[in-house]
Amino acid sequence: MVNGGLVVAATPLGNPADASARLRDLLANADVIAAEDTRRLRRLASDLGLQVTGRVVSFHESAEKARTPGLIEAMQGGATVVLVSDAGMPGVSDPGYRLIRAAIDAHLPITVAPGPSAVLTALVLAGLPVDRFCFEGFLSRRGGERRARIAELVHEPRTLVFFEAPHRIVATLADLAEAFGPRQAAICRELTKTYEEVIRGDLVELAQSVTELRGEITLVVEGRATPQLASDDPATLAEEVARRVEAGADRKEALTEVAAEAGVPRRAVYDAVVAAKRAP
Repeated sequence: MVNGGLVVAATPLGNPADASARLRDLLANADVIAAEDTRRLRRLASDLGLQVTGRVVSFHESAEKARTPGLIEAMQGGATVVLVSDAGMPGVSDPGYRLIRAAIDAHLPITVAPGPSAVLTALVLAGLPVDRFCFEGFLSRRGGERRARIAELVHEPRTLVFFEAPHRIVATLADLAEAFGPRQAAICRELTKTYEEVIRGDLVELAQSVTELRGEITLVVEGRATPQLASDDPATLAEEVARRVEAGADRKEALTEVAAEAGVPRRAVYDAVVAAKRAP
């Protein structure tokens, strides 16, 4: 443990048995614990059979700006502050960045007590390539902004990891399927908890089959593969769709397949087909 500094500590995603011996020691001996949710901290301490003797302060998103100066002052006075979020690593789509940055700027000792991470847990469960990946956190709640960001990610070759709320997962899957086509994906729900579930399939299938989910969700999506078609020129795309339809393929399936093989959004192939029909 650092003396007179900050410890960023990862907490279990759901199963208290995942708590490390180091986390137990930190919670039992810290001078101050800055917790995203003080009630969850107390519950975790109870599950671990610990008595928290240090001062506990609420450090959720709304309080982060106001509480940071006081915590920096406490550290400058020699206190050890342990930062914890509801689950996983603080600062990863959770409060923490502001305090970490302030501690660095104040030249205070800072270290990390590593542990559970929803990002990495979902990534290895998904069964998709893990040699390269990028974390996108939560997409926008607003449909237009969400679709705009997804469009920017269409050509990203690395595996993508998202967090999503249960009430938005259906809309997000629909937007991803429209832009990415039938890429492989995995919906990882309630990781390490009693009702842990991983739903795998391509985005089109998932968008059609998933109607309601509960709990914490991490979504892992395959990156763009190396295009199998030689060109993504609209005329070439339209010709390829026409060729497949003439050979007996369903038009909708032909659009999806060509989009996947060209590495472009399905909408781009559809627009190319429409433009070809309108051409003189």
